[in-house]
Amino acid sequence: MPTIKDVAKIAGVSFKTVSRVINNVDSVGPELKSKVLAAIDELGYQPNLSARDLRGKPTSIAFIYDNPNSHYVIELQKGILAECGERGYELVIHPCDSRASNIIEELMRLLRRVNVGGLLLTPPLSEMSHVVQALLDTGIPFVRVISGSGAPDTLSPCVYIDDRHAAYDITRHLIENGHKRIAFLCGDREHMSTGERLEGYRAAFQDSALQVDPELVVEGHYSFESGVERTKQLLEGAARPTAIFACNDEIAAGTLFAARMRGVAVPEEMSIAGFEDSPFSRQTWPNVTTARQSNEKIARSATALLIDEISRRRSDSGDTASAPEAVGIRPELIMRDSTGPVSG
Repeated sequence: MPTIKDVAKIAGVSFKTVSRVINNVDSVGPELKSKVLAAIDELGYQPNLSARDLRGKPTSIAFIYDNPNSHYVIELQKGILAECGERGYELVIHPCDSRASNIIEELMRLLRRVNVGGLLLTPPLSEMSHVVQALLDTGIPFVRVISGSGAPDTLSPCVYIDDRHAAYDITRHLIENGHKRIAFLCGDREHMSTGERLEGYRAAFQDSALQVDPELVVEGHYSFESGVERTKQLLEGAARPTAIFACNDEIAAGTLFAARMRGVAVPEEMSIAGFEDSPFSRQTWPNVTTARQSNEKIARSATALLIDEISRRRSDSGDTASAPEAVGIRPELIMRDSTGPVSG
């Protein structure tokens, strides 16, 4: 399929100019617009995305996600809807399977079918390079929510969640309570948050002059069931951990359940920590120590970035644009009753 860059090459303009023509930006002169439209017709690009946008300026955005955690999705939707309501936009919600072999075609069909001004992507879709590149080729505005603690990239506006430093804070909290055998229960590896949180865990050990036991870093998934099964394995081992850091609160709830089933007192015999401050951390007993991240705040920030980007593209009269905006959010350590001093 021809891309926006192909159109730009044929028309002899920048791909940003093509994007402005596609999005009906008034600042593009008639001569340039004619060249772009001629290139679109020549390449057969118009039936793909430009036919959608040339019908008029869209006043809706699409939320694209693949996440089984209903609490996470609902909180994000609330934040997106709140910002959309204040800015005069509607919301299109599109759940999908990020592992599907035809995920790119699915997103292209969505863009042909629905007249949206931009897309908001969450992990793991927002962290998949082939998805990001396909969207860049279309020229449609999009914003990503991703895990990261370093310098932001320049591909699109982003909301960065500093999982690494928040995980460092949790691990240091456990170490300061005397724990040295701290297990780490990973989430799904396709999520950058898993790697970032694991790096924070390792950094805290290194700064405390302690060694990570590789056998205590256990692969798994972001689910309650995964927490239960992996905790059972750890408790049946010869040298059980004195603390478990679960990669999210859903895993931590499963860990707490498995500990109860084995008669392990929390936190007297074993401390448990999670991540995200979801309802899972507050609806268990004891309440789970975690890192608080406001998903509604994240969603509002991402939506504001997206609507600002849509507006900028419509009004920008030049081909030189500033670097995409980035908003950083660092989850905050919340100490609760599931963690305490090491026993003995």
